[in-house]
Amino acid sequence: MDMLDEKMNGSHQMDIIDDLVSVHDHEAFAAKHMPDLGHEVKDFKVFTWRLTHWKKLEKKITSPEFDCGGHKWRILLFPFGNSNAPPNDTVSVYLDYADPKKAPEGWHACAQFALVISNVADPTIYTVSHAHHRFIAEECDWGFTRFSELRKLFNPQDGHLRPTIEEESADVTVYVRVLEDPTGVLWHNFVNYDSKKETGFVGLKNQGATCYMNSLLQSLFCTRYFRKAVYQIPTEDEHPTESVSLALQRVFYHLQTSDQPVGTTELTKSFGWKSNDSFYQHDVQEFNRVLQDNLESKMKGTKAEGAIAKLFVGKMKSYIKCVNVDYESSKIEEFKDIQLNVKGMKNLYESFKYYVAEETMEGENKYQAEGFGLQDAKKGIIFESFPPVLHLQLKRFEYDIQRDAMIKINDRHEFPFEIDLGEFVDGASPTKSESWLYKLHGVLVHSGDVNGGHYFALIKPDRETRWLKFDDDRVTPVTDKEVLEENYGGEPLNGHLYPMQRNQLRAMKRFTNAYMLVYVRDVTIDEILAPFKDEDTPPHLKRRLDEERLQLEAKRREREEQHLFLTAKVITDETFGRHEGFDLATFDEKNWPPSELPTFRVLKQESYSIFKQRVANHFNLPENNVRLWVLVNRQNKTVRPDTHIPENEPTLTVEVIRNNMAARQNDLRLYLDVIADPSKSEPPQGHIMVFLKHFDTSKQTLYGAGKVYVSRNSKVQDIHPLINERMRWTPGTPLKLYEEIKPGMIELMKPKLTFAQSEIQDGDVICFQVEQADKEIHDLESQGLYSNPIQFYDFLQNRVMIIFRPKFEELDHDRPEFSLILSKKHNYDIMSQKAGEYLRHDPIKLRFTTTHVTNGAAKSVLKRSLNQSIAEIMGSNYISPTTTVILYEKLDVSIVELETKRSLKIIWTGIQNREEASYPFLLPKTSMVHDLADHLAKQVTLTPGGTGKIRVFEVSKDGKTQKEFTGSEMIGNIPDPVDLYAEEIPREEIEASEVDKTINVFHFHKEAARTHGVPFRFVVKPQEKFADTKKRLQARLGVSDKEFSKYKFALIQAATFKQPSYIEDEDIIYDHKFAPEDCLALDHVDRSGKTRMGAGEKAIVIRG
Repeated sequence: MDMLDEKMNGSHQMDIIDDLVSVHDHEAFAAKHMPDLGHEVKDFKVFTWRLTHWKKLEKKITSPEFDCGGHKWRILLFPFGNSNAPPNDTVSVYLDYADPKKAPEGWHACAQFALVISNVADPTIYTVSHAHHRFIAEECDWGFTRFSELRKLFNPQDGHLRPTIEEESADVTVYVRVLEDPTGVLWHNFVNYDSKKETGFVGLKNQGATCYMNSLLQSLFCTRYFRKAVYQIPTEDEHPTESVSLALQRVFYHLQTSDQPVGTTELTKSFGWKSNDSFYQHDVQEFNRVLQDNLESKMKGTKAEGAIAKLFVGKMKSYIKCVNVDYESSKIEEFKDIQLNVKGMKNLYESFKYYVAEETMEGENKYQAEGFGLQDAKKGIIFESFPPVLHLQLKRFEYDIQRDAMIKINDRHEFPFEIDLGEFVDGASPTKSESWLYKLHGVLVHSGDVNGGHYFALIKPDRETRWLKFDDDRVTPVTDKEVLEENYGGEPLNGHLYPMQRNQLRAMKRFTNAYMLVYVRDVTIDEILAPFKDEDTPPHLKRRLDEERLQLEAKRREREEQHLFLTAKVITDETFGRHEGFDLATFDEKNWPPSELPTFRVLKQESYSIFKQRVANHFNLPENNVRLWVLVNRQNKTVRPDTHIPENEPTLTVEVIRNNMAARQNDLRLYLDVIADPSKSEPPQGHIMVFLKHFDTSKQTLYGAGKVYVSRNSKVQDIHPLINERMRWTPGTPLKLYEEIKPGMIELMKPKLTFAQSEIQDGDVICFQVEQADKEIHDLESQGLYSNPIQFYDFLQNRVMIIFRPKFEELDHDRPEFSLILSKKHNYDIMSQKAGEYLRHDPIKLRFTTTHVTNGAAKSVLKRSLNQSIAEIMGSNYISPTTTVILYEKLDVSIVELETKRSLKIIWTGIQNREEASYPFLLPKTSMVHDLADHLAKQVTLTPGGTGKIRVFEVSKDGKTQKEFTGSEMIGNIPDPVDLYAEEIPREEIEASEVDKTINVFHFHKEAARTHGVPFRFVVKPQEKFADTKKRLQARLGVSDKEFSKYKFALIQAATFKQPSYIEDEDIIYDHKFAPEDCLALDHVDRSGKTRMGAGEKAIVIRG
């Protein structure tokens, strides 16, 4: 029984005495108990069902049917609760879709309803619950399992004189609103939802935090002219993970043809991104610029050249025009997108008006016009032309000085389905008379705050197609209201929400709003969004991807049929000869990859005789010369040949062999025994098959050396001549033999015992070595080498492969990726020594960092002083990797020094606030910041007769203020990474009187957020006009008169979001009541090339 507990999705309430409403007053009752959900009502019905003799009612009863919205409904009532609730103490009541089996296939109905039980004589006494639901075949009734306790219905409640159920009679009423569902997905649970079937489009899979990329890619895909241009880039000979163009073509082709969500892993690999890059959320506009720049370079010299400029590039003119003389200075620049203010702007039109608003240059701010001297002037921007596809970024993110952090502006900002931009085109432009009407094509929406959130796209692919929502892997139709109103930001307009939903909806609306708008020029729509034809897709791309699709289909069928097959792995004498490890091959070792063995995919029902024939043919052997032995898992955890498969059973199948002879294995593991003479009985009666391994002390290797048949009753030493002959050693060479019983148990064999007495059986492994003199043993062990197989087997049991990668740099000749085989018992020193040998770098100058198993990201720096074992370095991972990755750095200093010292770099700005030089220091971590200043003082030139004092500071994230150190901080405690600055403190600051004020000053250009240079401190004095303050500022900065004349000066107040207020010469800035975050700002061109943008984030780089 589908149900809705009032604590979850519905609202349940007893009647309230004040504000009485009768159940019979349908309009008033619905207004009170059924809040407006903001959807159009298709039909509204009220149905009442009178019940008597309540205590004699059946356990489950249904009301007569009634019509609403073209559907038949009824009330489903459990007078004493349904079977899921405690019996006899509650009432359960539901709205039931009558006879869903007769409804057409795929039917649904969206209904809002209120269920009421009321007193027959007094309809103002009632209990009511309301809910809404999408009724479908799988969920055709919905309501309340615990509608009310029976005792509350049978007894007067809340001051009423009568109970709801009186004399065992009551009215059960249902109010039903069937709502319009223009999109077909209202309240959809999206189980088994098919985007392609419902919309004709498919979504993109999210790799972690790639929704920003997905939303932009869908927008570009739907800009069909752009898709055609991307398809025109030649990519026949390229590889998708190395070519951005090909990877993007493949994504677009899959979006065209697939009926499932499309992956973007190939594309991000082609960008040169690692897996953890997919977990960084980037700015969608920045990603768009970087991607377009990359593609534009790939389009040069191809049919697609110029396509991006044609689509996205417009022109704007910045000008200064004198008021009283005929002089104008102007510059025309290209743009690919426009950033528009949201804060303080009601709508998109106001944002454009603000963008082109003129600024008057007068008074102290007059313009130096060439040939005319200082003049009053108008300064502004006007558009020469707009591109066919116009990308507008709404500036929803701003810097908050008080928080020293970026914040999101969630204010309401309206945008229309169409906008005429003609009034913003320069009147003198030859294109002024053309139509500049733009139609909304896409809305990229950000839901969340500055620290993250979710992006999705709303797109109208062409004039005929409806608006669609592209939300990662799902595409759904949306209403006009969902495109515009729901993405304006600010508070929701609908105030009729019931309490439980109101908070949720407000929280959602406050953070969900349009971030980027895509408009298409109306006169170009038919060209830009022209229907896509088959011939627009490159044949090579179609051919290549269709082949891959067939291969995937074959693999899928293979997976589906996998239960009919099993895998047979065959060990041969050749594979055994290359095997270095336990047993005859490696299968399931935790820290070592399995052996590469000849593998056969065999139908389980295939007869053994056919399978054997296949094996013989594969190895080019006569069938009579082949005998196959089955390997079994012994109880001591070894895997050894046990018995050979009988040849004379025609009904024997491969599955029977696996089940009966090789229990507890998923695959069949076999040893291929090549018989020299099939006419002879092999193995001879009373003989056993033993495998030999040779431990070579000089090469420090242990490899298979074939097999021998030995008599059970012969002595162990009787095998010596056979081994010497096989190894071509001098007869009589002294040997030592060891039995490989299991990992961790390798025992020296007694030569005078028989094989039977030594408990040797078929498939056992004996390891031999040439006997060593004591001096040879000592020499080997003194070099850290193994002198016997017991030691070497211990190494094998503990061996791991460690992959070493450079931590920061790209792979190159000096910083390669390489692997070493080490024992878990080895320690840090041995690891660094072996890595140093490989890299030809002093081990003491190598620093190692562990990595996260899941994504390979850096974890923690290994401390040499701990000298941990490899086992400790690897740690205990629940995910058991066969390899461990360790990052390395080649350093110029010893890590012993580095572990006790801190490496820091200080940028020196001197007395005149200029970045003069950078000074590196390596000091003990216990040093104080004032020690750092003392060391710096010895390397820089201080002003003769100056204060001799140095200030060390950081710069706030927005670049506007200094964060000064006191001098007593320990440098080891300064967080890493850090940008440190130092300056000489001017005499004026040291000698400032008590009445003087010391304020913060920073540099910017045009926008206060575009800071550059290094902020500094400055003293302002009482009664000093700004004209005089400027002279002191110029002296402080050491700037020439010509350069300084171009500076403008503004007061930036943290408490307001106003534009900078520019200062006149007559002003006395001392009189401003400075809040701690208020600053004086110098507006001038950035000569450093190091402009900051707000708090910044990890830059997007596309390398492919």
